[in-house]
Amino acid sequence: MTGPNGGSPSGRHFLQIPGPTNVPDRILRAIDRPTMDHRGPAFGDLGREVLAGLKAIFKTAGPVVIYPASGTGAWEAALVNTLSPGDKALMFETGHFASLWQRLAERLGLDVEYVPGDWRRGVDPAAVEAKLAEDRGQSIKAVCMVHNETSTGVASRVGEVRKAIDRAGHPALFLVDTISSLASIDYQHDDWGVDVTVAGSQKGLMLPPGLSFNAISEKALKAAKTARLARSYWDWEEMLKANQTGYFPYTPATNLLYGLREAIEMLLEEGLDRVFARHARHAEAARRAVRAWGLEVVCLDPAEYSGSLTAVLMPAGHDADAFRKTTLERFNMSLGNGLGKLQGRVFRIGHLGDFNDLMLAGTLAGVEMGLTAAGVPHGKGGVQIAMDYLSGETAAQDA
Repeated sequence: MTGPNGGSPSGRHFLQIPGPTNVPDRILRAIDRPTMDHRGPAFGDLGREVLAGLKAIFKTAGPVVIYPASGTGAWEAALVNTLSPGDKALMFETGHFASLWQRLAERLGLDVEYVPGDWRRGVDPAAVEAKLAEDRGQSIKAVCMVHNETSTGVASRVGEVRKAIDRAGHPALFLVDTISSLASIDYQHDDWGVDVTVAGSQKGLMLPPGLSFNAISEKALKAAKTARLARSYWDWEEMLKANQTGYFPYTPATNLLYGLREAIEMLLEEGLDRVFARHARHAEAARRAVRAWGLEVVCLDPAEYSGSLTAVLMPAGHDADAFRKTTLERFNMSLGNGLGKLQGRVFRIGHLGDFNDLMLAGTLAGVEMGLTAAGVPHGKGGVQIAMDYLSGETAAQDA
């Protein structure tokens, strides 16, 4: 890659995909330490500290298991520890990652009822209630949903889905993917009655890829005692036994755990409510810019707007990947591509993790310049609209 005048591009690359996110210097410095003995006493202290700290992030009093894996591993762990071959799972087509989880479940030998969707809306709580009410024999053993669909920027209403399950009086387990929402959008594992929460390190936790998580309810732990899907590496029992003293049954990602300890400290220093408010504010500024450009946000329901990312539809006749390529080559900024059904039709602006007003303003400036450079028709002034909102001018005028 070269700069606009030849040679290597100067300045810092703008990584504005919806994950992996930018890793803050504090976490990079924490990771940049000699690897410790993962059987020694100092490691036990580290293990206990991060396992306890994660409970605050997931908002749970129950255990959280850490795997050296991507989020895909945590998907599999959630299923194999709670279900048996042929069990029926109710899943919902909200986007590319919901579809990937569905396919993984089918490969494991589960019977998946996959409720179709248009990728522009989240899980409909009324549809959940209706499906479970119809299931008089209670053959559905798990309801699985993605909280924040990274391919679309649609955030489903987990708390409302929990209420729908309760209204139906159905005993199904409730499994939720928070890979691109944890530590970015409010999430309450215990209060929302989630049985297994799936998460990864490379989004709101501000770490490199390589760690994944399961937060586990008592009901899920009980289900694990009779679940018959094959498991070994993903087995909660072995992990939880070793975790009691801060250790792991196999070699953990030691240096990433240094970073995780720092990430938890940073999030709690800022305060989770302020973290969520910051993400919501940046998301609103981004959407205002998109509207000013005359473009369309993928998410149709304002109640489901994502705080982690904004997915934007390209005008008819214009290719999102060509625009992204121009933006990368001209301005050294990476934007998220369209996935699955949205390939070539959508670009995604990540605004999650270690992120502030100036970073967002620079990102939106790069998008606006990229639209011009790529010949994409758009209105001018989106960056200014966003800056007015961020600086408080819009709020002052509204008052």
